[in-house]
Amino acid sequence: MAKKSGGKTNAMRILDAEGIEYRMAEYEVDESDLSGVHAAEELGVPEETVFKTLVARGDGGELFVFIIPVAENLDLKKAASVSGNKRIEMIHVRELLDLTGYVRGGCSPIGMKKSYPTYIDETAQLYDEIYFSAGRRGTQIILKSDILCRVTAAVYADLIKM
Repeated sequence: MAKKSGGKTNAMRILDAEGIEYRMAEYEVDESDLSGVHAAEELGVPEETVFKTLVARGDGGELFVFIIPVAENLDLKKAASVSGNKRIEMIHVRELLDLTGYVRGGCSPIGMKKSYPTYIDETAQLYDEIYFSAGRRGTQIILKSDILCRVTAAVYADLIKM
């Protein structure tokens, strides 16, 4: 079922260096479906406990990270408001690797090339633990959302479209 990817990612090394205990879950990657919903299905966990990491650009050109449930869509108006922007737009997928060090389907909120202001959807607080990318496709980190919030210096906010 789960393939062994081997090796530590930047996200794992950072958590290890800070003495933070975490669990991992691995699954078979389907290159034709890199969605987080697919990841949740493969892992056999409720999709509302699996979170995706999105990167967006504010009206001044600065970058922001938004962590939301995989089946949901980022509400750009809410994202702009919480980040102090008039408007915000998603970065193009081709920019992701250069800006974060991660690829689509494997973007972790921990261990990006630079620290960007980060926001976690408030629904993360409803679960004992959440799943998010470990920094490579097919590997998820399982951690309490409050610890993720602390490690990324994130703020909880209402981020998803209703």
